[in-house]
Amino acid sequence: MNTKLTLTLEKDVIEKAKEYAARQGQSLSSIVENYFKLLTLDRNQEPKNEELKSLPESFLRLRGVLKMEDGHFDYKEELTKALEEKYGK
Repeated sequence: MNTKLTLTLEKDVIEKAKEYAARQGQSLSSIVENYFKLLTLDRNQEPKNEELKSLPESFLRLRGVLKMEDGHFDYKEELTKALEEKYGK
């Protein structure tokens, strides 16, 4: 069953995401849904075949690429570091 979700994002992020989705031949909704599926996979147990079948191969290749010593990952902190490295402080 599909349910509508409203998100508030920066306009330029939405525009770039729509362009990306179009290049991939997918809807923005399907990309967001697949990303949420990937985020919510239980990392401590093997995913069920049904869960894996519903994700595109490009998403499955990302699984497990981030290794954290303490098991903690703060995406905002990492994004800030990456942007500072790219554009300077």
